[in-house]
Amino acid sequence: MTTNPTPLIETPVTATSPFNPAEPTQVEISWFSALCDDDYAQLGLTDQSLRSSWEHCRDIALTAERSGFDNILLPSGYDLGIDTIAFAGGLAPLLERMQMLVAVRCGEMWAPQLARQLATLDQMLDGRLTINIISSDMPGEKLESSARYRRTLETMQVLRALLNGEEVAFHGEFINLEVAPPRAQTLDGSCPPLYFGGLSNHARDVAAQEADVYLMWPDLMPEVASIINDMRQRASGYGRALRFGYRAHVIVRETEREAHAAAAHLVEALDPAEGKRIRERSLDHSSEGVRRQAELRESSSDDGFVEDALWTGVGRARSGCGAAIVGSPEQVINKLRAYQSLGIEAFILSGYPHIEEAEHFARLVLPEITHAPLRSFAHF
Repeated sequence: MTTNPTPLIETPVTATSPFNPAEPTQVEISWFSALCDDDYAQLGLTDQSLRSSWEHCRDIALTAERSGFDNILLPSGYDLGIDTIAFAGGLAPLLERMQMLVAVRCGEMWAPQLARQLATLDQMLDGRLTINIISSDMPGEKLESSARYRRTLETMQVLRALLNGEEVAFHGEFINLEVAPPRAQTLDGSCPPLYFGGLSNHARDVAAQEADVYLMWPDLMPEVASIINDMRQRASGYGRALRFGYRAHVIVRETEREAHAAAAHLVEALDPAEGKRIRERSLDHSSEGVRRQAELRESSSDDGFVEDALWTGVGRARSGCGAAIVGSPEQVINKLRAYQSLGIEAFILSGYPHIEEAEHFARLVLPEITHAPLRSFAHF
C-alpha cells in the first residue's frame, strides 16, 4: 500500500426508492457486553453488582453465547468502565462459537501495534473477529469534526492494509510511516469486517470509502430507508457496496402490556439531572448522531414512543444509541423484519439488565429468526 490519502468528498444526499428485498432472509443478531459502566436494573440507580468488571462483563458475554447470539459487541470508552482490547484477550479463549465485535478508537494506539493486537485476537478466536471502528476525541483532546474523520479514514486504510498482510508506505496528515506488516496475521490472512457508523457528512463519506458494515442508531423508518439509500449511492461512487447494521436496545415480554410496564419501570426512578450527567459523560455526547437521538426523544409522545414499538425513554440516561424496540415477541419480530426489508442485515441489541434481557430475547424472539454471523452469508 503506497498512498497519499484522498481528501473527504462531501457527497450530496439524493432521495431514491427504498431497497426492498422480496423476503427477509438471514440476519446477524448480536448482543452487547456493558464494558462502559452501562448496566442498570433501573436507569440512574447504581447497582455495584452491575458495574463494569471482568466478572460481570464476562458473564454477559457467556450468557449471549449460551443463548445463541451470533456476535457480541465490546464497546470502548476512556473514563467509563474497563479496557476493550485487554478484556477481549481474556474473553476470547472462553468463547467456543460466537464472534466478537471489538471496538477500537482511532488515534488511541499506533496503527501497526493495533493491527498486531487485532490479528492476535483473530487467531485466539479461530478467525471470528470483527472490528467496530470508533471516531472519537481522545481524552484531553478536542479535534474539529472534519479533522477527526480524516484521522479515522487514515487509520482504517492503514489497518486494512496491514491486516491484509500488505507493506505500507503511507504519508498522510495523521499517519506517516513505512512498515512491513506484522508477522502475526489473521487466520485467513485478510482484514476482518470493519463496522463503522456516523451521521454527519464527514462520517458518511468515510464509511462509503472504507467501512464494510455501516451502523445506524435508531430512527424513524422513513429516515432509516433514506440513510440506507444515501449510503448506497455514496459507496457506489467509490466503486464499493456496503452492508448495513442497526444498533438498538430491546425490551421484550410475553405481552405488550408487560413490555410497556418493564419500560416504565426502567425509568421510573430516574432523576432528570442524573440522566443529564450520565448522557454528558461520554466523549461523543455532542456528536450529530447523539443530537439526532435527542431530537427523537423530544418529538416522542408522552409515553416516550416515537413510532410503533420504538421507545425513546432509554435515551434519557444514555449517550449514543437512545431508543429501544419494545413490545411482545410478535411486535419485536415484526419490527426487526421491517428493518430487514429496508436492507438491514445485522442487529446489535442490548437491554437492561443485560443478562436478564438477553435471556428474554433468546427465549421469546431468537428462535423465530433465521440468523447467522454476517461473515457466513455476506461477501466482503
